[in-house]
Amino acid sequence: MAIEVQPSVSPMLTVSDGAAAIDFYVKAFDAEELGRVPGPDGKRLYHAALRINGAMVMLNDDFPEMADGKSSTPEALGGTPVTIHLTVNDVDKKFQKAVDAGATVVMPLEDMFWGDRYGELQDPFGHRWSMGQPVREVSDEEIAEAIKQPQ
Repeated sequence: MAIEVQPSVSPMLTVSDGAAAIDFYVKAFDAEELGRVPGPDGKRLYHAALRINGAMVMLNDDFPEMADGKSSTPEALGGTPVTIHLTVNDVDKKFQKAVDAGATVVMPLEDMFWGDRYGELQDPFGHRWSMGQPVREVSDEEIAEAIKQPQ
């Protein structure tokens, strides 16, 4: 019998300290830990699963020995080109909660031309997160006009 799968997309984050990352995501984003699989050394995590803002986020500790000796954390790579976005209610409160948990503000919260109150954070492991809350409806024409205006 085949197992039916609900299609989804889930980020898989490589971090320098899986247990600390789980603790941070619980404090910063009210993550719910769904499970973890320790690696053979008992210290690093092969796999962990969290639910953040209703979505699955997976993570693992860095295992350079399984990647030609190369680390794949954002710190080792000099940053990340990926930003994980959370659409939330009460963005000011949730953004501040993440900052209080140890996130660094990359872009402060602002009311944006596309209608969201929006800001960006970096977690202690180098991953980027953005938070937004729709605050007003904006037409495609208004957005196109705003993009043409010098900032």
